Amino acid sequence: MPPKGASDGRMPLIEHVREFRKRIVRATFFIVIASGIGWYFYNTIITTLARPVCDLAQAQATGASHCGSLYINGVLGPLNLQIKVSLIVGVILSAPFWLYQLWAFIAPGLHKKEKRYSIAFIGAATPFFAGGAALGYSVLPVAVKVLFGFTPSALSNLVKFDDYLDFVLRVILLFGIAFELPVFLVSLNLAGVITGKGILKPWRFAVFGICVFIAAFTPTGDPISMGLLALPLILFYFGSGLIGLLVDRNAQRSVLNIRMIKHLRSIALPRR
Repeated sequence: MPPKGASDGRMPLIEHVREFRKRIVRATFFIVIASGIGWYFYNTIITTLARPVCDLAQAQATGASHCGSLYINGVLGPLNLQIKVSLIVGVILSAPFWLYQLWAFIAPGLHKKEKRYSIAFIGAATPFFAGGAALGYSVLPVAVKVLFGFTPSALSNLVKFDDYLDFVLRVILLFGIAFELPVFLVSLNLAGVITGKGILKPWRFAVFGICVFIAAFTPTGDPISMGLLALPLILFYFGSGLIGLLVDRNAQRSVLNIRMIKHLRSIALPRR
């Protein structure tokens, strides 16, 4: 049901602000609920994320005083770490819900057909986000090994546990958000905002922009993890353009068929 004050997809500015506030509140509610799940499973989460560096579960079971090169510093360090991990896990787990709220904010400005396409591809955004997050976690052992390899042999590398988990969760979030690129491009194409040719025409600038984005925002900075993120994004970009060309071709055929049917009807109808 469209928001109050919306007629033919148009709302005054104050209604846009109210609608945006409502969607933010709802998205925040889902993130807080999912953060509660992250808080409850906190120990399971950190033992899983610590595996590239040390076996935290075994260290806890044996009562070891340390786990590899990880440590926590400060009185509030453990509490701050649990809050930070819970919030970021909440953002990841609640991705389908806040993505829906994003769609619901945009939906009043779309036609009925475009809303149907948006719902389908917001649904597709969830597995893409999950796939990107899984890829980010899978490259962590390689990235950590490469980065730790720069430590001089005569020195030991002590890593704050909160800094390490912040690094890990940022990698997972970055990979998950980056994998939304094809969903974003195909949704714009279906909504009629951009054509398939419009997606593929600036392909040199697009590939360069993807590489710059990865180089600027990838926390690792090593060529292996950057390459593992850049390659699928470039493939997704070209795949989105090809899908856009197919959608545009089908749309043109539909328009031609409708015109042909109207023309034949006009010929078949007797003139008065």
